[in-house]
Amino acid sequence: MDPDDFKCPISLEIMSDPVILSSGHTFDRSSIQRWLDSGHRTCPITQLPLSEPPSLIPNHALRSLISNYTLAPLPKPQSNHPPPHPQTLVSTLTSPSSPINSKLNSLDQLSKLSKRDSSLRRWLTESGAVSAVLNCVDSHDANLQHKALNLLLNLSLDDDNKVGLVAEGAIRRVVAVLRGGGVSSESRAVAATTLTSLAVVEVNKATIGAYPYAIRALVSLLIEGNGREKKEAATALYAICSYPGNRVRAVECGAVPVLIGMAGSGVERAVEVLGLLAKCEEGRENMMQLSECIGVLVHVLRNGSSRGVQYALMTLTLLCSNSKDVSLEVLKEGVVEICVNLLGTDNEKVRRNASSLIQVLRGKRMMGF
Repeated sequence: MDPDDFKCPISLEIMSDPVILSSGHTFDRSSIQRWLDSGHRTCPITQLPLSEPPSLIPNHALRSLISNYTLAPLPKPQSNHPPPHPQTLVSTLTSPSSPINSKLNSLDQLSKLSKRDSSLRRWLTESGAVSAVLNCVDSHDANLQHKALNLLLNLSLDDDNKVGLVAEGAIRRVVAVLRGGGVSSESRAVAATTLTSLAVVEVNKATIGAYPYAIRALVSLLIEGNGREKKEAATALYAICSYPGNRVRAVECGAVPVLIGMAGSGVERAVEVLGLLAKCEEGRENMMQLSECIGVLVHVLRNGSSRGVQYALMTLTLLCSNSKDVSLEVLKEGVVEICVNLLGTDNEKVRRNASSLIQVLRGKRMMGF
């Protein structure tokens, strides 16, 4: 039987594109989008109000686990070769005398078991295993570090575990991986995904943002990383910067020009982060200093996906509301006509954002700009 952890609470089907609401609960994108498009602005589970506009953060960690489950389910163990008890595996991790190969095997087996078993994940966090896993994340052995990061990511999937993992020092270890020399690209990508997972809990967003070098390490990964590393770093920044206090920190770390460059190269997740950074004065000022900014955003309006268009509209609305020079440039780019055409789209968020930008630009025209 399919594990309940992989099922959408709305459709009760295995999720194909899991996303996280600001309430911390995960749904399949198509199901929660229908809920939002019908006018609801509360979480279907908690009934608490959502942020406006509601944000849907891709749950890459859970998506990866679902993919592994559906494509390559674990074989049933042979009755004459029972798997080691989890307590035995944990004892191997915590013992200073255990050889590296034994620890690698324990981490590997615990990762496989914890993918499908939320009760095991809870037990592991309560059994004292987290400290041993974090010590392995600190290891100079690349394989040991990578397997420990995978297990740490699994443990972070449960909301009840997220605050506890942070309290035990997970952020310090994960940021050290992001900043470490000689660390594999796979480990850096998993480290960024882990920050995204931990940041689902509101209090963790503030803690991560305030941690020395956390945001700076993600911005560095945007600059230096490969495709997957950049994608995961941008997603982590989006999750962290949904907390207003972190937006100025991201701007001060040089995120804006990097994100505009990525957006110009077709990375629409970068546009999503720009939409958040444009909500702070420092972010807007930084964007207005970059001559290519408006051209990139207009290009996204003309060629981007619905989500990219939504955030490009949001960013332009914020910029135009605060600058007559930007408004003039946007008017010259023919953005009003683009927005009028977007009013006919099926996406309610795009229609609403296009209407808001039209109102701002028409207001500027009436004022003689």
